[in-house]
Amino acid sequence: MSYLGEEIRKLGFGLMRLPRVEGSEDVIDVEQVKLMVDEFLAAGFTYFDTAWAYAGSEDAIRQALVERYPREKFQLATKNAAWINCKTRDDAIEQYRTSLRQSGAGYFDFYLLHNLGGPRTHFFEDFGLWDYFLNEREKGNIKHFGFSFHSTPDELEDILTKHPEAEFVQLQINYDDWESHNIQSRKCYEVARKHGKSIVVMEPVKGGNLATPPESVAKIFKAAEPESSCASWAIRFAADLEGVITVLSGMSNIEQMRDNLSYMRSFTHLTPEQKKVIQAASEELARIPVIPCTTCNYCAKVCPMNIGISGSFNALNMYTLYGNYTLAKNREYFDVVMHGRKKAGECVKCGKCEGVCPQHIEIRKELVRVAETFKD
Repeated sequence: MSYLGEEIRKLGFGLMRLPRVEGSEDVIDVEQVKLMVDEFLAAGFTYFDTAWAYAGSEDAIRQALVERYPREKFQLATKNAAWINCKTRDDAIEQYRTSLRQSGAGYFDFYLLHNLGGPRTHFFEDFGLWDYFLNEREKGNIKHFGFSFHSTPDELEDILTKHPEAEFVQLQINYDDWESHNIQSRKCYEVARKHGKSIVVMEPVKGGNLATPPESVAKIFKAAEPESSCASWAIRFAADLEGVITVLSGMSNIEQMRDNLSYMRSFTHLTPEQKKVIQAASEELARIPVIPCTTCNYCAKVCPMNIGISGSFNALNMYTLYGNYTLAKNREYFDVVMHGRKKAGECVKCGKCEGVCPQHIEIRKELVRVAETFKD
């Protein structure tokens, strides 16, 4: 699809959930990332998405991509999270400079204000970052300027009205959240399109949740296309939408990369029959109540008690979806003991986590449920 004079294919490599070295939660497996980068580029895809807030990601993509390929062979996007530990304009600008150093990219093809919405939006206004990064675009240090967004359609309308200079918007879009009252994917998409903005899609597989949906949902997909993965349906749903530049997939291993490439190399559009299958799966999924956590862990960055929030939610969702108490309990144990987190019952209910949650989860309420479920 042609966008601002550049050819970008419909699959983007999301660098938030890169593979880890075996036995380590924190060390990225750069050698495996290199293999993934090689196959991604060989298939004709060029869009890579990272962020200052993705620990180790910018450094890893420098080693796996920037230092190994000519700069004109790929597009690199990264983001500025001024709402994380920034007390001054200089603090926020230093994030940008750090990204340039860590990535070694020289310039960014796409630069985003990260996770606008709710209590995070004002930091970018207060620090004058819109004007600063527009000036960086004029200098050629940024090719295209936009923002990622996790909030209401009304707030998106307000931001785009105030800042028509934004060239694109990155939105959470997937078939589960399309009609969600919390995420409101469809309504946000329609606001962005009304303003003539192109769209980058994030969370098309909802943090991996739609790659392994409940059995009743998976059966619908397998009956329609036995050889297609459940993740492929989720990504194709997003890629089919008008105005989408690319769909980011946060691939964590070479197998996920190869699966995505297998069906996105030749993707054009969904057929009417395929759209009906996705609608049936969406309706089935909506019947099952789970916590809509995508494991972004923004909550963990602000929790004063170091509660294992996302791990606790994953455990409860596993129990809700699969009914295996032992397996779910082991998931909670792993997050608390192996990762040095505190249990849900130790939450002091300060509410800081809810202020940064992109999914607008009532985290305090849900942690009470986790504590009650896994109290033994």
